[in-house]
Amino acid sequence: MKLFDIGINLTNKQFDLDREAVIHQAMLSGVERMVITGTDIDESITANQLCKGFDGLYSTAGIHPHDASQAPAEFVEDIKNLYLNNQNVVAIGECGLDFNRNYSPQDIQLSVFQQQLILASELDAPIFSHQRDAHNAFIQVLDNVAIKPNRLVVHCFTGSEAELNEYIDRGYYIGITGWICDERRGKSVLDIVPLIPNDRLLIETDSPFLIPRDLKPKPKSRRNLPEYLPHILQTIAEVKEVDTEALASQVWHNSCEFFKLSKESCL
Repeated sequence: MKLFDIGINLTNKQFDLDREAVIHQAMLSGVERMVITGTDIDESITANQLCKGFDGLYSTAGIHPHDASQAPAEFVEDIKNLYLNNQNVVAIGECGLDFNRNYSPQDIQLSVFQQQLILASELDAPIFSHQRDAHNAFIQVLDNVAIKPNRLVVHCFTGSEAELNEYIDRGYYIGITGWICDERRGKSVLDIVPLIPNDRLLIETDSPFLIPRDLKPKPKSRRNLPEYLPHILQTIAEVKEVDTEALASQVWHNSCEFFKLSKESCL
């Protein structure tokens, strides 16, 4: 099976000692494509630079809601230049709203998110989005910009059935992580995974965060790795009651379509 991890935080310091080994092990595990998440301008630049040493790596460019208050005045132009001038930069984001922690004031989050959506709309670029405890405001901003259905993924979905249904009705993609492998917090999301149409499903590890808690044997480290993506896929296939290899093929196709990759890149 060929797998596509749409979200890894490879710039995180937890990978400083073995970043290259992590990438190689993921590819040996069948994870042949990975997208490195950019969370601010500096991290977006670093993420893009990491891609240049490996086949199969891509990155995003954007401002995470946690970092919205620190966004430079020219951040829109910076993101635009990164997206237009680097073939490996395949989406705008991680961008969105996080009213759970409010590391940035909500009004600033809203402004920075909307500016990135406007840019993505102008560029017809995919949007790698984040939403936590801010669903209504998230939807309102999306409506203000009129985002195309197939241009947005709700990354690391952890919401309610009602939220999921609204995203599906709008035609957005849904990113599912190892959160569903956590018996303490993820059961409610695992139960509604069958509601996600196979052609709207994307998968991700969000490593080094959200390690699947039900891995056996249990890893010595709590660091999540992209090589664990097959376990997440298997869990989804079981709850959906579908063939794992067929689902892997569908999700690979979805990922290539969403990020607008060439046919040559997805062979």
